[in-house]
Amino acid sequence: MTAISSKPVSARVLDAAIAWQLSLDSGDGSVVEQEEFAKWLASNDEHARAWRQLGMLDQRFSAAAGPARAALLQSREGIRQRVRKLGSGLASIALVCGLALFAGERYVPIHYWLADQRTATGEQRTLKLADGTRINLNTHSAIDVRFDEKRRLIVLQEGEILIETGHNDTRPFYVQTRDGSLRALGTRFIVKREDDATRLSVLQSAVAAQPEALHQEQIFKQGQQVLMRSHGLGPALAVTPAADAWTRGMLVVDNARLGDVITELSRYRSGYLGVDKSVADLRITGSFPLHDTTLALNALLPTLPVQIEQHTPWWTQVVAGPAQGGPISNN
Repeated sequence: MTAISSKPVSARVLDAAIAWQLSLDSGDGSVVEQEEFAKWLASNDEHARAWRQLGMLDQRFSAAAGPARAALLQSREGIRQRVRKLGSGLASIALVCGLALFAGERYVPIHYWLADQRTATGEQRTLKLADGTRINLNTHSAIDVRFDEKRRLIVLQEGEILIETGHNDTRPFYVQTRDGSLRALGTRFIVKREDDATRLSVLQSAVAAQPEALHQEQIFKQGQQVLMRSHGLGPALAVTPAADAWTRGMLVVDNARLGDVITELSRYRSGYLGVDKSVADLRITGSFPLHDTTLALNALLPTLPVQIEQHTPWWTQVVAGPAQGGPISNN
């Protein structure tokens, strides 16, 4: 195995590669799906590297029993660890194969790929549902629409959405995530899935939030935001200014940590985008275009003592300056 083949790949690319393998292995792939896979594979060197590494892993487990192999494929974390440590020996792989049998469904990225509606990295989309509800999907987001005669339900599988509910329908309107459910009370609000919680930001009217493990709702009003975890709700805080600016293609921040700004911009950029810890706590105020993250990064240079390191089009880092390296390009 060459050094290039053994280089780590990002969690996002690994998720996509695993999902493609599961989909293609099912035997139900259409010609269109196969063409989409070919485009995905050719669009990025990291995609091809992840696919080669998954193939190497598959060969090592070719003699494994069907259930054990299926369990391994269903564990995103197991796959990540094996792909990044392919050279560490068969004993460690066998150990992870056993641990993978206990991996939970929450690690499976397939729900994103099978969702009714989804957006790619950097893509945003607006949907209008039959009841008049408008939903803005942010970058790398996925939802399922489950309307029946009793209720209107949106399942947020991944990412972030802004909802403006339709008012000419008497059925209750819910948004469900892994952490609980949100009941709209004639309103406009944002729901965002984070690593270990769901963030609710109420822009108009009110929303009732009910964590998965509780049996009582709590109402949050216009101008409030809250983190909902499966076991409870955090304190009500003020909605950040311009919380919905992403629907207009902008990130607006006021005295924000540079590390937090870069983390947010990375959601809209393919490949790795990071920040060195020596400059992560610098503060910045401004507006940044989300549809051109290169322009957004270059906008940091005149105001902060940083420079942009770009080793490939898919690996970029903000480090301490001065910005002697100049701006980065889109190429």
